Amino acid sequence: MKLIVSAAPHAHSGDSVRRNMLLVIAALMPAYAVSVAAFGWGAIITAAISIVACVGFEWLIAKFILKQTPTIGDCSAILTGLLLAFNLPCNLSWWIVVIGALVAIGVGKMTFGGLGQNPFNPALVGRVFLLISFPVQMTTWPRPLGFQTQYLDAITAATPLAHMKQIMKGDSLLIDQLPSLWDSFVGVIGGSLGEVCAIALLIGGLGLIATRVITWHIPVSILATMAIFAWLTTPTGMCGHEYVLYTLLTGGAILGAFFMATDYVTSPMTNCGKLIFGVCIGLIVMVIRTWGAYPEGMSFAILIMNACVPLLNKIRPKRFGESKK
Repeated sequence: MKLIVSAAPHAHSGDSVRRNMLLVIAALMPAYAVSVAAFGWGAIITAAISIVACVGFEWLIAKFILKQTPTIGDCSAILTGLLLAFNLPCNLSWWIVVIGALVAIGVGKMTFGGLGQNPFNPALVGRVFLLISFPVQMTTWPRPLGFQTQYLDAITAATPLAHMKQIMKGDSLLIDQLPSLWDSFVGVIGGSLGEVCAIALLIGGLGLIATRVITWHIPVSILATMAIFAWLTTPTGMCGHEYVLYTLLTGGAILGAFFMATDYVTSPMTNCGKLIFGVCIGLIVMVIRTWGAYPEGMSFAILIMNACVPLLNKIRPKRFGESKK
């Protein structure tokens, strides 16, 4: 009798790229619903343009440049477009959104061969490119006035992170201008589409952990590191726990921790590597927020650590039966 032994695994779990992408998209829907309620047509238009542009660019590049069968059916381009939109202000001109989508898909993803081969998170590549190229447009935040918010002509206001940046520099008078912690938690503050409602993002993120799409290691290590750092660097005039909560509930902390840093392709494979990855992201974010030029640093932190993933993947458990050296 002839036996053929193949490499593991020998059983299929029923998991697939399309299923995981759809689960992440579904997990983002509570936060997107709050964004639509907060910013009205701007949130709808920005997300629609971003998603359509990402899907279109991936199809065109795969079909006519790489000469491959387009893989838009796996829904990864849809997720990239949605995540890119979550990192943009809702009053951004449509052509800037299209440029961001082109950079995210064309440079951040397809240049390296497509899904599974990109070393950096494509949505963040697009977002950082736009932030560097169009700093004024990318830091002009509309007030959350619902469907009264006029697309492109919205009334703008500073974000809580901008106020906190000035507070860290010693301007304690701005403490009174911070929104309440409850407002930050339920979603009536200014910012990008993915910054307006912490509870909606938490619901989606915990849902991903419950369905085992992601593990707890990266989100918990990022948020715990940020919390400890914030506690140790609390500015004068604020309570430690209050500053910690503002640090975690405002900006892109929860979006980055649960939905951006946990990308399968650009995050470590081992649990130990994930913990180191998360701690380093949390430290870089807080260093940028505290002493850097930008009030937010999540995008830069994740991209920096994406580059370190091959090194972190060298941290592997000892093989069974291997002797100590």
